[in-house]
Amino acid sequence: MIRIYHTSDLHDRRGIAQPLRELRAQNPGLLFDCGDALRGSQSAYYRNEPIVAEMDRAGYDAQAIGNREFHYIFALLRARAARMQHPLVCTNLRDVKARPLPFVPALRLERRGNGGAAVRLHVLGLLIMQYPVGSPWERIFGWRFLDPWAAVEPYARDVPDGELLVVLSHIGLTLDRRLAARVPRIDLILGGHSHDTLEEPEYVGNVPIVHAGPYGRFVSRSELEYEPARRRFALRNFALVPLLPAP
Repeated sequence: MIRIYHTSDLHDRRGIAQPLRELRAQNPGLLFDCGDALRGSQSAYYRNEPIVAEMDRAGYDAQAIGNREFHYIFALLRARAARMQHPLVCTNLRDVKARPLPFVPALRLERRGNGGAAVRLHVLGLLIMQYPVGSPWERIFGWRFLDPWAAVEPYARDVPDGELLVVLSHIGLTLDRRLAARVPRIDLILGGHSHDTLEEPEYVGNVPIVHAGPYGRFVSRSELEYEPARRRFALRNFALVPLLPAP
C-alpha cells in the first residue's frame, strides 16, 4: 500500500506547513501539488513568493507547473524554479530553443509502502495549454505546448507492470476525463486548475481522478495497492482531509 497526499491551486494561501507536517507524521506518505501555488502568473512576476518557503517546510516531493508557476519569459520561470527545494514536473511543455530546462519532464521515485515493499512511482506533470502547436508565439517565447494525451501516452507505454503511474494535472477536470479515456494505463490523476472539489474520486474506466479543491481547504489522501491479477494499482482508500478554514 502506498499513500499519496495532494493539494492544488493554493494561490498563496499560507498556513499549510504545520498541519501537513503533523498529518504526515501520523500517516506518512508522498506529498504532491498540482500547480497554481503562487500569486504571480504567466505574465506577472513577483521576486518574493512566500508560499514557496511554506511548501518547502511542508516537505513536498514534487509539484506540477501551473499557469501561476509558468512564465512566458524563460529566465523568469527559471528564477522561480531556482527558489524551490522540490522539483517541478511538466511533461507537455517543450522548449524549441533547446535551452537547459528548469524543470523535469518526468520524475521517478521509489518509496517503501505500508507493507514494507518498495514501490516505484513514475510522476508526470501537465500544464494547461496557453496556445496551440505552431502558434507564432512559439517563435517568440520558445515554448511549445503539447496535448496532454500526446505527451503522456509515450511514457505510459514504457511503465512496467507493478510500477505506479501518477499524473499531476493542471489542465482541469474536463480535460482530465479526456486524458483518462485516452490513456487508461494511468493509475491515478491528481488534478487542479478548474477549482473542483470532489468528495469522492471520479472514475473514467479504471482511472481514478482526484480533485482536492482550491485555497488549501483540503488535502487529498489516496491509498493504492497493487493487484497482481489485474496487473495494476487500485485505489483502496480515499479521504479529503480538512487543512485550512474557508477563506
